[in-house]
Amino acid sequence: MAFSEVAEVRKLTDSELTEQINGTRRELFDLRFQRATSRLETPHRFRHARVKLAQLLTVQKERSSSATATI
Repeated sequence: MAFSEVAEVRKLTDSELTEQINGTRRELFDLRFQRATSRLETPHRFRHARVKLAQLLTVQKERSSSATATI
């Protein structure tokens, strides 16, 4: 699984972006739960999920700061 491109994330609408953030946070929760119960088979998914969440949150922050700057 390759990392997603930030350009692809920027194409998302605000509602899609929020859905992706919530989904990624849920995925991280599930991965932590699997690790705690020793059922995690793919530990590399932690890194991918964290990077994806960081990209999503960065784009969301950029949008909110540019919206407040124009006001």
